[in-house]
Amino acid sequence: MTAVRSGGVVPDARHGHAGPRRTGARRGGAPRGRVQRGGAGRGGARAEVVLGLIYAGGLAVLALWWHGTSSVVGTAGWLTDAARITGLLAAYGCAVMLALMARVPALEGGVGTDRLARWHAAGGRYTVCLALAHVLLVIWGYALTSRTDVVHQTGTLVFHYPEMLKATLGTLLLFAVGIASMRAARRRLRYEVWHLIHLGTYLSIFLVFFHQVANGAQFVGQPLAEAFWYALFVGVSLVLAWYRFVLPVARNLRHRMRVADVRFETPGVVSVYVTGHRLDGLRAEPGQFFRWRFLMPGMWWAANPYSLSAPARDGMLRITVKAAGDHSRGLARLRPGTRVWAEGPYGALTEARRSQRRVLLLAGGVGITPLRTLFETMAGDITLIYLARTPKDLALRGELEAIAARADRRVLCFVDDPSEYSMPLTGEALRAVVPDVAERDVYLCGPPGMADAAHRALREAGVPARRVHHESFEF
Repeated sequence: MTAVRSGGVVPDARHGHAGPRRTGARRGGAPRGRVQRGGAGRGGARAEVVLGLIYAGGLAVLALWWHGTSSVVGTAGWLTDAARITGLLAAYGCAVMLALMARVPALEGGVGTDRLARWHAAGGRYTVCLALAHVLLVIWGYALTSRTDVVHQTGTLVFHYPEMLKATLGTLLLFAVGIASMRAARRRLRYEVWHLIHLGTYLSIFLVFFHQVANGAQFVGQPLAEAFWYALFVGVSLVLAWYRFVLPVARNLRHRMRVADVRFETPGVVSVYVTGHRLDGLRAEPGQFFRWRFLMPGMWWAANPYSLSAPARDGMLRITVKAAGDHSRGLARLRPGTRVWAEGPYGALTEARRSQRRVLLLAGGVGITPLRTLFETMAGDITLIYLARTPKDLALRGELEAIAARADRRVLCFVDDPSEYSMPLTGEALRAVVPDVAERDVYLCGPPGMADAAHRALREAGVPARRVHHESFEF
């Protein structure tokens, strides 16, 4: 693959010729506008603050164990108390994991959906490991205390201790969710199946909770500790119920969204237009996404995340989706009038992350959708680089060209085939096309392979990591 010069030289997909096409204006010619400095976003919580609160909660849990432990004597005592520590931390981890995925606007807009998902995945691994350690340590410690073997002790714990049979079922369910979340298993599961399995986490935590307050040395005869534990889990449950169930139901009943139109953009890519009642009340920002559920046979049970591909206006929302799975392929079958259930808006890939007047938008394939909205609405010096396999895969290209001509900014399109119009994702190539790339904020959206290559190229080009803004919908 060979780099090409700046100017967006690509074959014209609509007319079949390969003449040069320069779209947009000279660099630096965009109008100056107010730049909202990067940070937590509108009403958002900063990531470091959220992490600080999580760690502080973990220390509070350790303090709870310390306060409820008078002394530790012998091997059995050490094993049993290690089991108590790991059990408390595993339960606290479950509460944190639920809170991170409760879709609280302050977290979604401040920390970002992508980072929350990474925290959730990493925390989930630690939580499952802590739960496994708790199970093994408590059986071993109790077996030494009662001078019996681990098999007999396991039966005694499961069938003769209060709430333990339910806790055993909940723990096994938690382990099943953990196995389904392993990378090897995840690759073989459709998003909808993986999501359905994950719903078992709610039942798992409910089944496990009560055995702690019934049997835990830190809670038996300790009303303040028990009240703290109930407050933690009831509080998280209420937040989860409000933002995952009550608020979405109320919003959808209010806005009454329906499909207005479905249009094919390129082969395999469709735009779905959604109308409804007072959609401005959703306050959707450019760069954000919704989780969409279309109430028609074969699609109503799955809610998938798709970004807005145009700014919300005139009572209309639009998404542009490439057919990559059962749900996305089904969008082409939608008919006007189909009821729509949407949750959101979510995501922090918005102008609130911006810290520089000059911005580079770097899109790959259908990853153009959130960046197209930013390209239209951002003020300042804006350059868009759009990478695709072939000219026919440049979805929304006509709109981008019109925006560039109207708003005095640049859009540069590159394709892999024909190869003479391609651009390798390297730092050298980026600097050749955008010489001041190291001084810009960069918004990135594209498939995983392209995104990884882009991150490496941006590092090579000297762009600080704090100025690279990226969200992924991978599960």
